[in-house]
Amino acid sequence: MNGFSAMKYKKHAIWLVTGIGIAALVTSPAVALCLGTAASLVFGNRNREITGQFSKQFLQLAVILLGFGLQIGVILKVGFASLGITAVSITSTLLVGMLIGKWLKVDREIALLTSSGTAICGGSAIAAMGPSINASENAMGVSLAVVFLLNGIALFVFPPVGQLVGLTQNEFGLWSALAIHDTSSVVGAAATYGAGALAIGTTVKLTRALWIMPVSFIGTRLTNKRNARAKFPLFLLGFVLAAAIRSLFPDQDSWWLSLNHIGKQLMILALFFIGAGLTKESLKTIGGKVLVMAVALWMTVSVVSLALIKTGVCSIDLKL
Repeated sequence: MNGFSAMKYKKHAIWLVTGIGIAALVTSPAVALCLGTAASLVFGNRNREITGQFSKQFLQLAVILLGFGLQIGVILKVGFASLGITAVSITSTLLVGMLIGKWLKVDREIALLTSSGTAICGGSAIAAMGPSINASENAMGVSLAVVFLLNGIALFVFPPVGQLVGLTQNEFGLWSALAIHDTSSVVGAAATYGAGALAIGTTVKLTRALWIMPVSFIGTRLTNKRNARAKFPLFLLGFVLAAAIRSLFPDQDSWWLSLNHIGKQLMILALFFIGAGLTKESLKTIGGKVLVMAVALWMTVSVVSLALIKTGVCSIDLKL
C-alpha cells in the first residue's frame, strides 16, 4: 500500500471512529447532526464521498433495525392509510415546486431535483431522479446542498413547533413525514417527540419513499430522457421484513427491542455523517434563487400540511 492510500484510509478510519464515539455518547439526533456539521465546517472534509457512503449505509441499516420496534400489522395499516395522503402530497409538492422554480427562473433540472427531494425523501430522491433525467453534476450538487441544509434545520425546528401547537404523537409523526425532506431527520425529529410519533413518522416516510420509482419514471418523460436508471430502495423491504420477524416470534421480544435500540444509535451515527457532508464548498454552491425557491416550497408544504392535520382533514388515527 503506498503512502497516499495509507493516508486516505487513515482519514477514513478517523471519521469512522469519531462517528462511532459520537453514537456511543450522544442520544440526541439533533446534537449528532450539529457535531458532524461543526466538524466539517471547522476542520474541513475532503472525504465527502466516503462520509456520504457511511451516512447512506448506516441510515439504511438503521431503518431496517427500526423495523424490529414495530408490528407488521401497524406498518401495513399505517402504510395503506397513508397511500392516498402521500400521493396527493407528492403530486402537489412537485407541481408547486416547478411553478415556483419557473417564476424565479431557476434552472429546470435544479427545480425538478429540489422539488423531488422536498416531495419524496430528500437526498435519496435526488440521487434517484438525477440519473433518470441525466442531470448535470452541478444540478445534483446544488439540489443536494440546499435540501440537506433545510433538512438539518427541520430536525431542530419541528419538535418545538409541534409542542407549541399541541400536536399529538400521531399528528406530529404524520406532519414530520409529510414536511421534512429526508428519512434521517424524520426519524430523528419523531424520536425526539415520542415513540408514537416515531412509529407513524417512520412508516409514512418510507411509504413516501416507495414513490421514488414512479416519480423518476415520470421525470424521464417530462424531460424527454428515456434512460431511467433509478433503483428500488431495497432497505424498505428489510424494514418490513424486520417487523414481520418480530410479529412471528413475539417470545423473543427482548432481542427485537435490543436490535431496535441499536437501530436508533445507528441513526445517530448516520446523522453525524450527514452533518459532515455539509461543507463550506457545498454551501457556496447554493445560489440565492435556488435557496429562495427551496425555502418557499418547504414553508408552503409545512404550513399547509400542518393546517390540514390540525383541522382533521389529513389524519391517521391509529392506536399504537
